[in-house]
Amino acid sequence: MISSYEILDDDQGHELSLFCVPKHYEEDLDSVIIPNGLIKDRTERLARDIVRDMGGHHIVALCVLKGGYKFFADLMDYIKALNQNSDKSVPLTVDFIRLKSYSNDQSTNCVKVIGGDEFLLVKRTPRSSGYRPDYIGFEVPDKFLVGYALDYNEYFRDLSHICILSDRAKEKYKV
Repeated sequence: MISSYEILDDDQGHELSLFCVPKHYEEDLDSVIIPNGLIKDRTERLARDIVRDMGGHHIVALCVLKGGYKFFADLMDYIKALNQNSDKSVPLTVDFIRLKSYSNDQSTNCVKVIGGDEFLLVKRTPRSSGYRPDYIGFEVPDKFLVGYALDYNEYFRDLSHICILSDRAKEKYKV
């Protein structure tokens, strides 16, 4: 059974003043939608579920750079801790690819994959294809999110929380 933490479409997030946000981004964000502590706790739960479900089978973990590096590193750290501190462990290898699919805040409807065999993928539709992965951390509304390594034109990767990007920032950092 797939479980996830669902954030409703009408959720406006949390006031920025409740969290530590770099001063240079304060005017660029509408709110914090997923606080860092919640991200960490959910990631640890996913690691436990993965180790339990794999039953000792080899895990090949594929990190999607750049936006996925922070989550990937945290997930691998939790899996590594479980491997070191329990009677059961799973063999683990990692690999990396990089994707490019956005221009500013708009999907290009084309996903360029860099790494692996340098192949090119094209989305069938501009929206979701309906695919559901085996493990889901968060289901989020259709808003442009930044932070925790997610970016807008290479900015905002240094935020600890996942935040909703303001319309003002989309214009300010537009390429």
